[in-house]
Amino acid sequence: MLSQEQIDHFNTQGFLVVENLLSDDLLQRIHAEYRAKMDQLYKDWASQKKVPAPTPEMSFWDKLERCTTAGFDWYQPFDISLPASNITEETPFHFGPATFDMITSQRILDLVESLIGPEITSNPIQHVRIKPPQKVVPKREARAHIVKTDWHQDMGVTLESADNTTMITIWLAITDATVENGCLQVVPGKQANLLPHCSQDGAQVAIRDRYLEGKAFPTPVKAGGAVIFHPMTPHSSLANTSDGYRWSFDLRYNVTGQPTGRSHFPEFVVRSKSNPENELRDWQNWRDSWEQARLQIAGAEHIAQHRWPTDGPYCA
Repeated sequence: MLSQEQIDHFNTQGFLVVENLLSDDLLQRIHAEYRAKMDQLYKDWASQKKVPAPTPEMSFWDKLERCTTAGFDWYQPFDISLPASNITEETPFHFGPATFDMITSQRILDLVESLIGPEITSNPIQHVRIKPPQKVVPKREARAHIVKTDWHQDMGVTLESADNTTMITIWLAITDATVENGCLQVVPGKQANLLPHCSQDGAQVAIRDRYLEGKAFPTPVKAGGAVIFHPMTPHSSLANTSDGYRWSFDLRYNVTGQPTGRSHFPEFVVRSKSNPENELRDWQNWRDSWEQARLQIAGAEHIAQHRWPTDGPYCA
């Protein structure tokens, strides 16, 4: 649980940095799960002669760099959500036991309970973020989960149905996040209003910098630590100017029974003091719910994930 001093800081500043949130064992399991995923992806691409055959000394990062520079979409097979558009029955994503154990970590849920109470749902607006060094990213790549993330509020990436939902974001570092490799930056202070955002190709939204000029506060954090922020807190990421990769997850939680802001994606109860039998405890059921959602969405009309137009007067 958080101390009263930490809770007060979150409530007045809109964010909080917490170190040592994940155990070393769970961090190692997440790394191992993603290494296995990368090994399979790379093996498939090598069999198609798209990349050189793997060698025993190639690390996860070596293979990832090969895929990045070759322009393969390694990102979506690693993500823990579906994309904003063009969803088919074959759209890949990643759901595994270590990732599920991270989302349902008792340490994380204790922290969340300190801020929003004991009835907690895993919100489906969540992603993996693996940021390559900016210098190796193909120029055509513009996805915010891979390159520098523009300023936004998390309430700004939900639909209007969630405007009165109590939710928080846990930005969880899997590798050290530094100023050099593109850590988060926030605007401290209590932000009561949703600022105008601009939609960019329907896939991401951004606040124009003029609203936030000169207010950025970087939040570096070690692997296993996290930055927690309120859904109205403006934040972005710096560019990765280092030679290495920066890896994190965005995890969101809301009060159970309140709209998630993306109702066509599956939510699940991670903690309930009043009805513990409602808690989802099997990672395979979690995976199955997303596979079913993918099947339903692939055969339906496109569902917008954001509320913002591309031509608003604030986008000029």
